[in-house]
Amino acid sequence: MAKPLLKIQRYFRRKPVRFFSLILLYLTAGSLVFLHSGFVGGNFSGSGGGGGGGGHGRDHLVATEMGGGKAASTARQEVGTVSRVFREPRRHSRRYGPAWMKRARQDGQKVGGRGGDTGWNRALKGRTGKDTDDGRAKYIGCYVDDIQKRALRGVSFFDYKKMTVFRCQDNCAERGYLYAGLEFGAECYCGHKVQGANVTESECNMECKGERSNACGGANRLSIYRLELSHESARRYGSAIFKGCFLKPDNVSLALPVTAVMQNMSVDKCVDMCTEKEQSLAVLAGDRCHCGFPTSHFSLHEPEEENMCLHRCHVEELESCGNDQYFVVYQTQVQDNRCMDRRFLPTRSKLLQALASFPGAGNTWARHLIELATGFYSGSYYFDGSLYNKGFKGERDHWRSGRTICIKTHESGKKEIEAFDSGILMIRNPYKALMAEFNRKYGGHIGFASQAHWTGKEWPEFVKNYAPWWASHTLDWLRYGKHLHVVHFEDLKRDLFSQLKAMVLFLGPVVSEDRLLCVEGQKDGNFKRSGLRKLEYDPYTPEMRADINKLIRTVDVALRAKNMSGVPMEYMPR
Repeated sequence: MAKPLLKIQRYFRRKPVRFFSLILLYLTAGSLVFLHSGFVGGNFSGSGGGGGGGGHGRDHLVATEMGGGKAASTARQEVGTVSRVFREPRRHSRRYGPAWMKRARQDGQKVGGRGGDTGWNRALKGRTGKDTDDGRAKYIGCYVDDIQKRALRGVSFFDYKKMTVFRCQDNCAERGYLYAGLEFGAECYCGHKVQGANVTESECNMECKGERSNACGGANRLSIYRLELSHESARRYGSAIFKGCFLKPDNVSLALPVTAVMQNMSVDKCVDMCTEKEQSLAVLAGDRCHCGFPTSHFSLHEPEEENMCLHRCHVEELESCGNDQYFVVYQTQVQDNRCMDRRFLPTRSKLLQALASFPGAGNTWARHLIELATGFYSGSYYFDGSLYNKGFKGERDHWRSGRTICIKTHESGKKEIEAFDSGILMIRNPYKALMAEFNRKYGGHIGFASQAHWTGKEWPEFVKNYAPWWASHTLDWLRYGKHLHVVHFEDLKRDLFSQLKAMVLFLGPVVSEDRLLCVEGQKDGNFKRSGLRKLEYDPYTPEMRADINKLIRTVDVALRAKNMSGVPMEYMPR
């Protein structure tokens, strides 16, 4: 035993050998510690550590985006330096679910299966119509979808890169639909009832583009879920939205062409009948149910006090069924198709008309409204594939093509502004616009920035660099823009009909009042954030507010100097 120990002792007396041996032992021990911490901490995608979902501990690639160009240089001249350098968003594998799901987690309730999964985004391959996902969303099966006669006839949207089960359900639930269906791996359809034949599960065999583990229908096949609605954002009855109490129109048969007398009238019966007749309005007048669409004969622009419609339904004591003179109106989930057709301009325009805004100020929403109101596609100074896939076909055209009614732009340099012959300038409250753009930058067009981004260094840096750009953008357009029409985002939301009518008249096309009324019923489009993930605190510090308030006053003065109305009072510091 002594001889081996003596040999080891002599071995380590050699300094070079001893040195390299110790280094080797050190590296080996460090590697073992690293591997151990990786498995314990859940840094591998299959570990499910912490119940936070598969992507919680993954390493994320971080890129930097250098920007600014003309907008940045102009902003430096006007109100400060705009050097926009930000890290790209970390793509987490999960989002928060609806508000009820978030409350359930806070209360410690179980809302799903293993590892915190929920029925909103769990893999559903091979399920039958009998399976229920905790009462929140029920998968009811695979159904035939005929392109001539859709199984779900409400709104629809497509995303050929990032479609997920949850995203489809979230959008349909937010709009009050009872059913959400996914088709061809990337298409989402919403509806109030399923109007297609049930087929075997094997025919819904295409994976979702945004989550390979889930089935999203097939070719002309829908994977359909029944949803539980949240009742948070609007007064609803089932899938119908309460519109108010209205005076009887002068010519009922002309305004509301479908009529039936019903025994034991109820809201449910009238809504069901008008839905079956594919009419967007269900109107209760005592024992009569009228159906139709908003028109100049019955525009829904002059609501009455609700107590004028007090006439209880025979079946439901808590429901009002209206009377002979005052009608109770609900909007069904039938899509009004009078304003859905769009095309390129029949002859190329020689005028380039801008739809200019600071990012986050509602440019995409305004494009949606203008396209529906005019029937013509809008263009873009940029190219966004996700917008093209959602139906903005003018996105692919060169902005000087002359085939589009107006051109989206966020540019604010003198040369870029003077390239346009006229323009609509959209302005939004900077506090809301900055948050909207931050969500888009780190969560996509309808997504949300993560809590880590709001509480980390990204948000303060973003406000520091982007807030001056909000002001310089407006100042530059007021200085260099030719023939401007200024629209405030908040005014457009508050009085959509008259504000949109003025925008369309400015752009040139003849305004169809029925088409504008149709737009009012489909005003949200495919890029409205659900509102289910609102921040529960004010992200702006007193220092941020002081700086932004100065910018608001600067813009207000500049608008008044051009003999325009200043910023809305809700912008102004209190």
